[in-house]
Amino acid sequence: MKNKLSLTLDEACTAISCGKTKIYEFLDTGKLPAKKLGRRTIILKSDLEKFLSTLDAYKAELGGHNE
Repeated sequence: MKNKLSLTLDEACTAISCGKTKIYEFLDTGKLPAKKLGRRTIILKSDLEKFLSTLDAYKAELGGHNE
């Protein structure tokens, strides 16, 4: 099935280029919702997209990382 509706935690990590620890942090704080499917934890693609849209935009500051 090409257009999956949900992602495993590993797939979600790959999709947004972060580690499992960071995903668990988002789950534990309630920022990213997840579902249980048997023993598996899954994240709906739509929930991941909503989560990403709530993140703050990057703003370069004087003396910051790019200087």
